[in-house]
Order: sequence, then C-alpha cells, then structure tokens
Amino acid sequence: ARPGGQMARAEPPAAAFERRVLRSAAEHHYLRVRLELPDGGARPSVAQFKQLVVSALRELHGEVGAALPVDVLIYDEKTLSAILRVISSGLVKLWSALTLLGFYQNRRCAFRVLQTSPFLLALSGNSRELILD
Repeated sequence: ARPGGQMARAEPPAAAFERRVLRSAAEHHYLRVRLELPDGGARPSVAQFKQLVVSALRELHGEVGAALPVDVLIYDEKTLSAILRVISSGLVKLWSALTLLGFYQNRRCAFRVLQTSPFLLALSGNSRELILD
C-alpha cells in the first residue's frame, strides 16, 4: 500500500501500434476517359483512339511506356468516351501520359479522366450523370 492508503495500480502495457498501408490487390484499374477536340473535325475510330493512347504513352515514357498493356473495353465515337483497362502498376503512367497529351493529328485535344476504379462495376453508373424523370 502507498502512503495515504492508496493501492498501487499496475499500468497496462503500452499498446503497440503498427501502421499498415494496404494497396489495392486488384490486377487491373479501369479509367473512364473522354477525348475533347475543341475545333471539331474528324473523330477517331476505335483503332485510331487506341493508337492515340499508345502514342501518348510513347511520347512521355518511351518504348517501355508504349509496351504497357492498355485495353479499350468500350469506345463511343459519338461522345469520344471510352473505358480503358490497364494493369494496376501502370495506372500512373497511363494517367500522366493522357493528361499531358495536347495534340491529335495536329489539332488541339485534351483527355479528361472522368473516373477511375479497380472495379469495372464502379464505372457502370455515375450519379453525376443520373437523369431522373
């Protein structure tokens, strides 16, 4: 007993905290993108769109970037929108290459990355584009 009649209290052992950063275990990432061509003109076909993506990768990251496996899952020529699939380790390379691309056939252009997710289902609907009757 301590002076004053108090019982000595055992302090609980300090909790050991371990920081864990969980990276997505997903093999692929999906991007919903839109190509903006402000001056109009011919719209790229799906093959030309894919070639534009590959050339953007080559321009920024060289031949190693151009070899990055990117798939065009859906392409709408009318809206110039697409859903791209890339291996997760190449997401930053693809995103940066698309962001920095400025020309298509000597015309100004810009890629807009609208959504990205490791889950394809997450891109199936966008609440921001929801039209209620």
